[in-house]
Amino acid sequence: MRALQIAATGMSAQQTRVEVISNNLANMSTTGYNARRAEFADLHYQQAMRPGTVTAADGTVIPAGVQLGLGVRPTAVSINLQQGALTQTGGDLDLAIDGDGYIEVTLPSGISAFTRDGGLKRSPEGLIVTSDGYPVVPGITIPDDARTISINAAGEVYAYFNDQVEPEMLGQLTLAGFSNEKGLEAIGSNLFLETAASGTPQVTTPGQEGLGTLRQGYLEDSSVDSVREITELIKAQRGYELNAKVITAADQMLAATTQVR
Repeated sequence: MRALQIAATGMSAQQTRVEVISNNLANMSTTGYNARRAEFADLHYQQAMRPGTVTAADGTVIPAGVQLGLGVRPTAVSINLQQGALTQTGGDLDLAIDGDGYIEVTLPSGISAFTRDGGLKRSPEGLIVTSDGYPVVPGITIPDDARTISINAAGEVYAYFNDQVEPEMLGQLTLAGFSNEKGLEAIGSNLFLETAASGTPQVTTPGQEGLGTLRQGYLEDSSVDSVREITELIKAQRGYELNAKVITAADQMLAATTQVR
């Protein structure tokens, strides 16, 4: 009975949906996190009678046919690119991206990764790094005797010293943009890798070529909507229960068949 296999694919799909929702809810407080959404498509169809089949010598054509679906399959877990709210922190190295774009960092392997988590830190050598210690590209070093740091919307980093009236420019932060942000590969720690689907990064000054600007002293909150996620969780649970009932009904029908005398 095909209903058993079809309902099993439905239960598996709803389980995947719940896993995506649970990951969203777990990251409600993750800086710069974008909610994910599971997407599905129907499986193959068994063509018991194809539409348009000629059934008589006079050319009579079947208008609809008989096509029996075989279930559902996951197609993607896409990212909702909606920007989260910006929360003021007052930190000198806390940066929120107001608009599109990613901060580029260098991993220990030497390859580039990209993030919207602007909770930057200062290494023992004074280099601007992420919370995991990955250096930000381009590398900017803050002198030990710098009193305060100022970063404007265009990414220019200035240092103020006690013995100087005018600030000293230390470097220029950049942002990277992608033609298809949903094609980036998430590797954890708020980091993404470039893929063939995302396209190559277009690195430029913040505020140019459609990219956002930087806001010092702010961090971007997670874009997860808890009310929406709970609603989706209830719908997924109901869908799972309905598919389980289909399996129960199919099992009972098979049992009734074996008892026929």
